[in-house]
Amino acid sequence: MSKSSLAYVGYILALVGGILLLLFGGLAFLGVAFSFPLRSPLQSLNLLGRDLIPVILGIIAIVASKQAGKLGWAIVLIIVGYLGGGIGGLLVLVGGILGLISFLIKRA
Repeated sequence: MSKSSLAYVGYILALVGGILLLLFGGLAFLGVAFSFPLRSPLQSLNLLGRDLIPVILGIIAIVASKQAGKLGWAIVLIIVGYLGGGIGGLLVLVGGILGLISFLIKRA
């Protein structure tokens, strides 16, 4: 697998994960609850913060996914994926890790 395809796979995973974070966060904000085995570290926040934070993180992940192969944005995606939780956060996290690997391979 070439370094550019790693960055592209990271982009796709981060984009899909960001869309899922946005979708599930929006549904939770509207009152439709989903239960996932992967919990966010932000679950202890109040109701508004718990429902609104994934929407904000999803928007950040969608915007940052285009730049997944760059060091700073890959780190942002990893942090957003960790904080987002759920399947969307996991996809963003893996996309950020692949972007980081792509950057490190490019430098070597």
